[in-house]
Amino acid sequence: MYLCILKKIYIMTENDVQVIRNVYLKLYKNTQMAFKRYLHNKVNWDARLIGIKGMRGVGKTTMLLQHIKETFAKPEEAFYVSLDHFWFQTNSLPNLADYLYTHGVRHLYLDEVHKYPNWSIIIKNLYDTYDDLTIVYTGSSMLEIDNSKADLSRRQTMYTLEGMSFREYLAFTRTLEVDAVPLEKLLTDHLPIAMNITEGRSILPIFEKYLRQGYYPFAKEAGRDYHIRLTEVANLVIESDMPAVEGVSYTTIQKTKQLLMVIAQNVPLVPNISQLCSQLGTTRDSCLKMLYSLDKAGLLSMLTKQPKDYKHLVSPEKIFLNNGNLMYALTSEVNVGTLRETFFLNQCNTVATVTMPKKGDFALDGRYLFEVGGKGKTFQQIADEPNSYLAVDGIEMGSSNRIPLWMFGLLY
Repeated sequence: MYLCILKKIYIMTENDVQVIRNVYLKLYKNTQMAFKRYLHNKVNWDARLIGIKGMRGVGKTTMLLQHIKETFAKPEEAFYVSLDHFWFQTNSLPNLADYLYTHGVRHLYLDEVHKYPNWSIIIKNLYDTYDDLTIVYTGSSMLEIDNSKADLSRRQTMYTLEGMSFREYLAFTRTLEVDAVPLEKLLTDHLPIAMNITEGRSILPIFEKYLRQGYYPFAKEAGRDYHIRLTEVANLVIESDMPAVEGVSYTTIQKTKQLLMVIAQNVPLVPNISQLCSQLGTTRDSCLKMLYSLDKAGLLSMLTKQPKDYKHLVSPEKIFLNNGNLMYALTSEVNVGTLRETFFLNQCNTVATVTMPKKGDFALDGRYLFEVGGKGKTFQQIADEPNSYLAVDGIEMGSSNRIPLWMFGLLY
């Protein structure tokens, strides 16, 4: 309590701020501008309060720093800080904001907000106190802004940053620059689009590499250690982010890890919740909460009959790992059929509502029906169904309602 009081009355000086300023300037200097994530140009950076959610490693920090670098003539016109820095053990965000504001800073970029106690209340107060201060913050994909203690939903614009699409990976590796293709256009015009992209290049080997190590931008710097790093990211999400956002106990953390590995070894899992509960030694309600937390965290992807509702937890029909890269990181043997379905679900989830249909593998927006498979896949299982399509692996170009699987990586 005494420390909290000291934080409120302490007058901050430049010497106090210099530690985190140095971190900011170093990150600013090292930020590359050659590749920008799909969300970068979609954000309304003019809004006074902006929130950006996303899983660890998808590039939220880089996006903030790129925006600062391209927007301001000098780095001191803005300020970036990560709220999980040790500096905040003896210093407070309100004091920092007040110091920066009185020294002319009107643009504040806050990373990892979920690591700071009562972050939503503090950001609300800063927004209300300084009427010309722009605040942009990032946090875990598990954040539920509507349920936060402070009502930020009326004040802010919220975005979610997903991992790299196959289209972005092509740009990231300097293979090809191509615009995102809306779902409806892909369904009708996939052949000319594929002919243009595959001219002079073989796309399938690049696609195979993407499935192994192309979803997270840190793949380039991690090199051979990529899957080890990815395992560490998954561990940090459960050990660090989950307790910060949802306040779970150590026991729940351990059970959540166990649950993730059970699923990883059995994907796609058609879950028997009672058996899972028995295996984990927990209740049905606790098991469902863990599943939905892992889904929100970007480690799992659950397929349900109806659109997912995180306020009303129902047993999923199938459970996948979120993306193919996680499959290679967490499983000893990757099943190619599951890898195909995981990719399709992952990419389509970003642009459509994906559910479990009565026939076929996936339904998109309750309108389009899909079967996913290899070259020999036929329409037998979805014959005579309206708006039915095949997403076929192992082919560069399709025909009619038979669409190459890799092309669903062009959606965002």
